[in-house]
Amino acid sequence: MKNYWKFGASAGLAAMLLAGCGDQEAPTGETEETPVETPKEVAEVEFPVTMTDATGEEVVIEAEPEAIVSMMPSNTEIIYELGMGEKIVGVTDFDNYPEEAASIEKIGGQEFNVEKIISLQPDLVLSHEGGLGVGEAGIQQLRDAGLAVYVVSDAQNFDEVYETFSVIGQATGAMEEADALVSEMEAQVDEIEEQASTIKEPKKVFVEVGSSPEIYTTGSGTFIDEMLDILNAENTAGESKGWVSMDPEAIVEKNPDVIISTEGAYVPDAVEKIKARNGFAEVAAVKEDAVYNVDSDKVTRSGPRLTEGLMEMAQAIYPEVFSE
Repeated sequence: MKNYWKFGASAGLAAMLLAGCGDQEAPTGETEETPVETPKEVAEVEFPVTMTDATGEEVVIEAEPEAIVSMMPSNTEIIYELGMGEKIVGVTDFDNYPEEAASIEKIGGQEFNVEKIISLQPDLVLSHEGGLGVGEAGIQQLRDAGLAVYVVSDAQNFDEVYETFSVIGQATGAMEEADALVSEMEAQVDEIEEQASTIKEPKKVFVEVGSSPEIYTTGSGTFIDEMLDILNAENTAGESKGWVSMDPEAIVEKNPDVIISTEGAYVPDAVEKIKARNGFAEVAAVKEDAVYNVDSDKVTRSGPRLTEGLMEMAQAIYPEVFSE
Protein backbone atom coordinates (compact mmCIF):
# COMPACT_ATOMS: atom_id res chain seq x y z
CA MET A 1 0.00 0.00 0.00
CA LYS A 2 1.37 3.41 -0.98
CA ASN A 3 1.95 6.10 1.61
CA TYR A 4 0.40 9.47 0.74
CA TRP A 5 0.47 12.61 2.87
CA LYS A 6 -1.70 15.64 2.27
CA PHE A 7 -0.28 19.13 2.00
CA GLY A 8 -1.61 21.36 4.74
CA ALA A 9 -3.42 23.98 2.62
CA SER A 10 -7.16 23.79 2.01
CA ALA A 11 -8.17 21.99 -1.18
CA GLY A 12 -9.71 24.80 -3.21
CA LEU A 13 -7.34 27.73 -2.87
CA ALA A 14 -4.32 25.47 -2.33
CA ALA A 15 -4.90 23.75 -5.66
CA MET A 16 -5.30 27.11 -7.37
CA LEU A 17 -2.08 28.44 -5.83
CA LEU A 18 -0.16 25.29 -6.72
CA ALA A 19 -1.53 24.83 -10.21
CA GLY A 20 -1.71 28.48 -11.18
CA CYS A 21 -2.91 29.33 -14.67
CA GLY A 22 -1.59 26.33 -16.56
CA ASP A 23 0.21 26.87 -19.86
CA GLN A 24 -1.55 29.93 -21.28
CA GLU A 25 0.89 32.47 -22.65
CA ALA A 26 0.81 35.92 -21.11
CA PRO A 27 -0.78 38.56 -23.36
CA THR A 28 1.74 41.24 -22.49
CA GLY A 29 5.50 41.66 -22.69
CA GLU A 30 8.18 41.28 -20.11
CA THR A 31 10.27 43.98 -18.51
CA GLU A 32 13.15 45.38 -20.51
CA GLU A 33 16.25 43.53 -19.42
CA THR A 34 18.64 45.57 -17.32
CA PRO A 35 22.33 44.62 -17.38
CA VAL A 36 23.37 43.44 -13.95
CA GLU A 37 26.91 43.12 -12.72
CA THR A 38 27.72 39.90 -10.97
CA PRO A 39 28.96 40.66 -7.45
CA LYS A 40 32.76 40.73 -7.41
CA GLU A 41 32.95 38.60 -4.31
CA VAL A 42 30.41 35.86 -3.74
CA ALA A 43 30.94 33.42 -0.91
CA GLU A 44 31.25 29.91 -2.25
CA VAL A 45 29.30 27.15 -0.55
CA GLU A 46 31.53 24.67 1.22
CA PHE A 47 29.94 21.29 1.81
CA PRO A 48 28.92 19.78 4.10
CA VAL A 49 26.64 22.67 5.03
CA THR A 50 24.20 22.83 7.95
CA MET A 51 21.08 24.96 7.47
CA THR A 52 18.09 25.63 9.72
CA ASP A 53 14.80 25.36 7.83
CA ALA A 54 11.33 26.88 8.31
CA THR A 55 10.45 24.26 10.95
CA GLY A 56 13.57 24.99 13.03
CA GLU A 57 15.15 21.69 11.94
CA GLU A 58 18.90 21.63 11.36
CA VAL A 59 19.46 20.04 7.96
CA VAL A 60 22.90 18.74 7.01
CA ILE A 61 23.62 18.64 3.27
CA GLU A 62 26.73 16.50 2.93
CA ALA A 63 27.74 17.41 -0.63
CA GLU A 64 26.51 19.47 -3.57
CA PRO A 65 23.22 17.75 -4.49
CA GLU A 66 23.12 15.77 -7.73
CA ALA A 67 19.50 14.58 -7.36
CA ILE A 68 16.82 16.95 -6.08
CA VAL A 69 13.11 16.46 -5.41
CA SER A 70 11.06 19.68 -5.47
CA MET A 71 7.78 19.61 -3.55
CA MET A 72 6.52 23.03 -4.66
CA PRO A 73 6.32 24.61 -8.15
CA SER A 74 8.02 27.80 -6.95
CA ASN A 75 11.01 25.76 -5.73
CA THR A 76 11.21 24.12 -9.15
CA GLU A 77 11.22 27.43 -11.00
CA ILE A 78 13.97 28.77 -8.76
CA ILE A 79 16.15 25.68 -9.22
CA TYR A 80 15.83 25.94 -12.99
CA GLU A 81 16.58 29.65 -12.93
CA LEU A 82 19.75 28.90 -10.96
CA GLY A 83 20.88 26.55 -13.71
CA MET A 84 20.35 23.36 -11.70
CA GLY A 85 17.31 22.00 -13.55
CA GLU A 86 19.08 18.89 -14.81
CA LYS A 87 19.46 17.77 -11.20
CA ILE A 88 15.72 17.66 -10.48
CA VAL A 89 14.44 14.07 -10.34
CA GLY A 90 10.95 14.64 -8.92
CA VAL A 91 8.30 17.39 -8.99
CA THR A 92 4.62 17.80 -8.08
CA ASP A 93 1.67 17.21 -10.39
CA PHE A 94 1.18 20.98 -10.47
CA ASP A 95 4.60 21.87 -11.89
CA ASN A 96 3.98 23.52 -15.26
CA TYR A 97 7.05 25.71 -15.76
CA PRO A 98 9.47 25.51 -17.38
CA GLU A 99 8.36 23.06 -20.08
CA GLU A 100 11.07 20.62 -19.08
CA ALA A 101 9.30 20.01 -15.77
CA ALA A 102 6.55 18.10 -17.59
CA SER A 103 8.90 15.20 -18.30
CA ILE A 104 10.13 14.79 -14.72
CA GLU A 105 8.82 12.05 -12.41
CA LYS A 106 5.74 13.19 -10.47
CA ILE A 107 5.47 12.77 -6.69
CA GLY A 108 1.79 13.76 -6.30
CA GLY A 109 -0.24 16.89 -5.92
CA GLN A 110 -1.75 18.07 -2.65
CA GLU A 111 -0.98 14.52 -1.57
CA PHE A 112 2.61 13.40 -2.00
CA ASN A 113 3.82 9.84 -2.37
CA VAL A 114 6.43 9.14 0.30
CA GLU A 115 7.52 5.84 -1.23
CA LYS A 116 7.93 7.43 -4.64
CA ILE A 117 10.16 10.16 -3.25
CA ILE A 118 12.32 7.65 -1.41
CA SER A 119 12.64 5.51 -4.55
CA LEU A 120 14.10 8.49 -6.45
CA GLN A 121 17.06 8.49 -4.03
CA PRO A 122 17.43 12.27 -3.86
CA ASP A 123 20.40 13.95 -2.18
CA LEU A 124 18.07 16.82 -1.26
CA VAL A 125 14.30 17.20 -0.89
CA LEU A 126 13.10 20.80 -1.04
CA SER A 127 9.75 20.96 0.72
CA HIS A 128 7.80 24.13 1.51
CA GLU A 129 6.24 25.69 4.60
CA GLY A 130 2.96 25.96 2.68
CA GLY A 131 2.89 22.17 2.49
CA LEU A 132 3.03 21.46 6.20
CA GLY A 133 0.03 20.69 8.42
CA VAL A 134 -0.94 17.03 8.09
CA GLY A 135 1.94 16.64 5.63
CA GLU A 136 4.38 17.13 8.49
CA ALA A 137 4.22 13.43 9.32
CA GLY A 138 5.17 12.58 5.75
CA ILE A 139 8.15 14.94 5.96
CA GLN A 140 9.27 13.15 9.11
CA GLN A 141 8.95 9.80 7.36
CA LEU A 142 11.27 11.06 4.63
CA ARG A 143 13.76 12.20 7.25
CA ASP A 144 13.50 8.87 9.05
CA ALA A 145 14.43 7.23 5.73
CA GLY A 146 17.68 9.19 5.82
CA LEU A 147 16.82 11.91 3.30
CA ALA A 148 17.96 15.50 3.70
CA VAL A 149 14.67 17.44 3.71
CA TYR A 150 14.78 21.23 3.81
CA VAL A 151 11.49 23.08 4.34
CA VAL A 152 11.62 26.41 2.51
CA SER A 153 9.92 29.33 4.28
CA ASP A 154 6.67 30.66 2.80
CA ALA A 155 7.74 34.00 1.30
CA GLN A 156 5.13 36.76 1.55
CA ASN A 157 6.90 39.62 -0.23
CA PHE A 158 9.70 40.36 -2.66
CA ASP A 159 12.40 40.63 0.01
CA GLU A 160 11.46 37.22 1.38
CA VAL A 161 11.53 35.78 -2.15
CA TYR A 162 15.06 37.12 -2.57
CA GLU A 163 15.99 35.41 0.69
CA THR A 164 14.49 32.18 -0.66
CA PHE A 165 16.75 32.43 -3.71
CA SER A 166 19.76 32.76 -1.43
CA VAL A 167 18.69 29.83 0.73
CA ILE A 168 18.12 27.52 -2.25
CA GLY A 169 21.36 28.77 -3.77
CA GLN A 170 23.21 27.80 -0.60
CA ALA A 171 21.52 24.39 -0.41
CA THR A 172 22.35 23.57 -4.04
CA GLY A 173 25.79 25.18 -4.29
CA ALA A 174 24.58 27.96 -6.61
CA MET A 175 25.18 31.06 -4.50
CA GLU A 176 26.74 33.11 -7.30
CA GLU A 177 23.74 32.46 -9.53
CA ALA A 178 21.34 33.26 -6.69
CA ASP A 179 23.02 36.59 -5.97
CA ALA A 180 22.94 37.51 -9.66
CA LEU A 181 19.23 36.63 -9.86
CA VAL A 182 18.42 38.79 -6.83
CA SER A 183 20.33 41.74 -8.30
CA GLU A 184 18.54 41.38 -11.63
CA MET A 185 15.07 41.25 -10.08
CA GLU A 186 15.79 44.15 -7.74
CA ALA A 187 16.85 46.26 -10.73
CA GLN A 188 13.68 45.33 -12.65
CA VAL A 189 11.41 46.18 -9.70
CA ASP A 190 13.21 49.49 -9.13
CA GLU A 191 12.79 50.43 -12.79
CA ILE A 192 9.06 49.66 -12.77
CA GLU A 193 8.54 51.49 -9.47
CA GLU A 194 10.35 54.56 -10.80
CA GLN A 195 8.04 54.64 -13.84
CA ALA A 196 4.97 54.23 -11.62
CA SER A 197 6.05 57.10 -9.37
CA THR A 198 5.30 59.53 -12.22
CA ILE A 199 1.58 58.65 -12.16
CA LYS A 200 -0.41 61.60 -10.84
CA GLU A 201 -3.83 59.93 -10.43
CA PRO A 202 -3.55 56.43 -8.89
CA LYS A 203 -6.25 54.00 -9.97
CA LYS A 204 -8.40 51.81 -7.75
CA VAL A 205 -7.90 48.14 -8.60
CA PHE A 206 -9.83 45.01 -7.69
CA VAL A 207 -7.94 41.74 -8.27
CA GLU A 208 -10.07 38.61 -8.47
CA VAL A 209 -8.16 35.41 -7.64
CA GLY A 210 -11.19 33.13 -7.25
CA SER A 211 -14.81 33.25 -8.41
CA SER A 212 -16.48 30.05 -7.23
CA PRO A 213 -18.20 29.34 -4.95
CA GLU A 214 -17.26 32.78 -3.57
CA ILE A 215 -15.35 35.70 -5.04
CA TYR A 216 -11.86 35.90 -3.55
CA THR A 217 -9.34 38.71 -3.63
CA THR A 218 -6.10 39.56 -1.87
CA GLY A 219 -5.63 42.11 0.86
CA SER A 220 -2.53 43.33 2.65
CA GLY A 221 0.38 40.98 3.26
CA THR A 222 0.18 39.40 -0.20
CA PHE A 223 2.32 39.66 -3.34
CA ILE A 224 -0.53 41.24 -5.25
CA ASP A 225 -1.02 43.96 -2.64
CA GLU A 226 2.72 44.69 -2.69
CA MET A 227 2.64 44.82 -6.49
CA LEU A 228 -0.20 47.34 -6.45
CA ASP A 229 1.73 49.45 -3.96
CA ILE A 230 4.84 49.36 -6.17
CA LEU A 231 2.65 50.38 -9.12
CA ASN A 232 1.19 53.36 -7.29
CA ALA A 233 -2.29 51.83 -7.43
CA GLU A 234 -4.90 51.42 -4.69
CA ASN A 235 -5.94 47.90 -3.68
CA THR A 236 -9.72 48.05 -3.13
CA ALA A 237 -9.31 45.21 -0.59
CA GLY A 238 -6.25 46.74 1.06
CA GLU A 239 -7.99 47.20 4.41
CA SER A 240 -8.33 43.40 4.72
CA LYS A 241 -5.47 40.99 5.36
CA GLY A 242 -4.49 37.98 3.29
CA TRP A 243 -6.85 36.10 0.97
CA VAL A 244 -10.43 37.22 1.64
CA SER A 245 -13.88 36.73 0.13
CA MET A 246 -15.88 39.75 -1.04
CA ASP A 247 -19.56 40.08 -1.94
CA PRO A 248 -20.33 41.33 -5.46
CA GLU A 249 -22.28 44.21 -3.92
CA ALA A 250 -19.18 45.30 -2.00
CA ILE A 251 -17.11 45.27 -5.19
CA VAL A 252 -19.69 47.43 -6.95
CA GLU A 253 -19.65 49.82 -4.02
CA LYS A 254 -15.85 50.08 -4.21
CA ASN A 255 -16.27 51.03 -7.90
CA PRO A 256 -12.74 50.03 -9.04
CA ASP A 257 -11.20 51.72 -12.08
CA VAL A 258 -9.61 48.42 -13.13
CA ILE A 259 -10.56 44.80 -12.47
CA ILE A 260 -7.95 42.09 -12.92
CA SER A 261 -8.69 38.36 -13.00
CA THR A 262 -6.09 35.64 -12.47
CA GLU A 263 -8.45 32.88 -13.66
CA GLY A 264 -8.30 33.38 -17.41
CA ALA A 265 -6.37 30.18 -18.14
CA TYR A 266 -8.75 27.81 -16.35
CA VAL A 267 -12.12 29.60 -16.20
CA PRO A 268 -13.66 30.01 -19.69
CA ASP A 269 -14.57 33.62 -20.48
CA ALA A 270 -13.48 34.82 -17.04
CA VAL A 271 -13.45 38.48 -18.07
CA GLU A 272 -16.86 38.33 -19.77
CA LYS A 273 -18.37 36.61 -16.74
CA ILE A 274 -17.16 39.44 -14.52
CA LYS A 275 -18.62 42.07 -16.83
CA ALA A 276 -21.97 40.25 -16.94
CA ARG A 277 -22.52 40.16 -13.16
CA ASN A 278 -25.59 41.84 -11.81
CA GLY A 279 -24.87 45.51 -11.12
CA PHE A 280 -21.36 45.48 -12.61
CA ALA A 281 -22.43 47.45 -15.68
CA GLU A 282 -22.23 50.55 -13.48
CA VAL A 283 -18.68 49.83 -12.27
CA ALA A 284 -16.06 52.17 -13.75
CA ALA A 285 -13.83 49.28 -14.85
CA VAL A 286 -16.65 47.70 -16.84
CA LYS A 287 -17.79 51.00 -18.33
CA GLU A 288 -14.26 51.73 -19.53
CA ASP A 289 -13.65 48.13 -20.66
CA ALA A 290 -10.78 47.89 -18.17
CA VAL A 291 -11.23 44.26 -17.09
CA TYR A 292 -8.20 42.09 -17.80
CA ASN A 293 -6.62 38.68 -17.29
CA VAL A 294 -3.08 38.22 -15.95
CA ASP A 295 -1.07 35.02 -15.52
CA SER A 296 -1.85 33.65 -12.05
CA ASP A 297 1.51 31.90 -11.69
CA LYS A 298 3.40 35.14 -12.23
CA VAL A 299 1.57 37.09 -9.54
CA THR A 300 1.07 34.43 -6.85
CA ARG A 301 3.98 31.99 -7.21
CA SER A 302 6.98 33.04 -5.12
CA GLY A 303 9.55 32.55 -7.84
CA PRO A 304 11.69 34.32 -10.44
CA ARG A 305 8.75 35.27 -12.71
CA LEU A 306 7.26 37.71 -10.19
CA THR A 307 8.77 40.66 -12.04
CA GLU A 308 7.05 39.48 -15.23
CA GLY A 309 3.80 39.41 -13.27
CA LEU A 310 4.49 42.89 -11.96
CA MET A 311 4.89 44.16 -15.51
CA GLU A 312 1.69 42.42 -16.66
CA MET A 313 -0.16 44.17 -13.83
CA ALA A 314 1.46 47.50 -14.75
CA GLN A 315 0.45 47.21 -18.40
CA ALA A 316 -3.12 46.32 -17.47
CA ILE A 317 -3.55 49.15 -14.97
CA TYR A 318 -1.55 51.91 -16.68
CA PRO A 319 -1.22 51.01 -20.38
CA GLU A 320 -0.48 54.65 -21.17
CA VAL A 321 2.67 54.50 -18.98
CA PHE A 322 3.77 50.89 -19.47
CA SER A 323 3.16 50.43 -23.18
CA GLU A 324 5.33 47.87 -24.94
